[in-house]
Amino acid sequence: MTSKKKKRIAVVTGSRSDFGLLEPVMRAISKHKQLDLRVIVAGLHLVMGTDRDVAEAGVGIDTLVPMQRPGESGRSADVTALGVGVVGMGAAFERLSPDVVVVLGDRIEALAGALAAQVGGIHLAHLHGGDRAEGVADESMRHAITKLAHLHFPGCASSKRRLVRMGEDPRFIYSLGSPAVDGMTKIQPDPDAPDLVIVQHPIGGNDRDEEKWMTATLRATQRYTRIILAPNHDPGHEGIRHAVNKAGLSFTVHLPHKKFRTVLAGCRAIVGNSSSGLIEAAVLKKPCVNVGPRQNGREKPRNVIDCDNSEKSIRAALDRALSLKLARMTHPYGQDGAGKHIAGKLASINLASVPLRKRNRY
Repeated sequence: MTSKKKKRIAVVTGSRSDFGLLEPVMRAISKHKQLDLRVIVAGLHLVMGTDRDVAEAGVGIDTLVPMQRPGESGRSADVTALGVGVVGMGAAFERLSPDVVVVLGDRIEALAGALAAQVGGIHLAHLHGGDRAEGVADESMRHAITKLAHLHFPGCASSKRRLVRMGEDPRFIYSLGSPAVDGMTKIQPDPDAPDLVIVQHPIGGNDRDEEKWMTATLRATQRYTRIILAPNHDPGHEGIRHAVNKAGLSFTVHLPHKKFRTVLAGCRAIVGNSSSGLIEAAVLKKPCVNVGPRQNGREKPRNVIDCDNSEKSIRAALDRALSLKLARMTHPYGQDGAGKHIAGKLASINLASVPLRKRNRY
């Protein structure tokens, strides 16, 4: 590659959760004089309608890769969606001819992009690798993507250390912080925010258990004003939806990430099992009641109070969370500007020095 040729960077976003973190990286890539951004919108975006968040962000959409199908969920459906995604990603990469593919986290959209890039002989960059979180199959998929990736951008120091212990080459691990921090210092709290933001995703249980666990969360928080965000499409989401409907409540299906952050900044606490409670809420110094095992193993700053899925435990954890004094708390996710630093590193890396054929370091 000559110095005059821009590196073409294809960023894969599959859901509202990863787009919130990827947006500052996309913006920085699009503004960099040595980089050429291509955006691939896939998976849950196309089922839940959150592709409009990407369109409204003004970063452009170059291609769509459908994966999941509306009305279908469960492990078997996810297997099918993953296979469809790999084929779709491969076709997209062939059209776009990227020099580097960028994925974030641990969802099947990221795994599909990672598999297609690695098998297709394209350099793969992975953001937020090295984290731990049980989820449904999150831990396995995140570490699988790590072993497929050539370039690593962990969100915190402990994740970087974990990547090294996994046998990844330290020369290609860049600890530049989490893009979740970008722009947080400029957020103005929503004056109309409710007391609580509730975001509870399924953990792979059957619908009956997921309904029971969500019902406990709703009962434990019923004396507060709250906004309930729709769960992701993982197995068990129908049980969560039924619990909300049965309680005579409703979901906020679509809350753009910018609006979500202002609401989070204005609320008293976040309740559920979203990583937003452990990352974005920590940056904003907002209490988080972390319900159940979904985030087991993940870095947990001082704003996080863990509890089990019972109503009594959630209520006690919430009382404790609302009494926290967090004005002086710190978090491990770095400083504002990670997106710009990641873009700069992608521009400066000599890809000829990064072997496509990986070898474990031990």
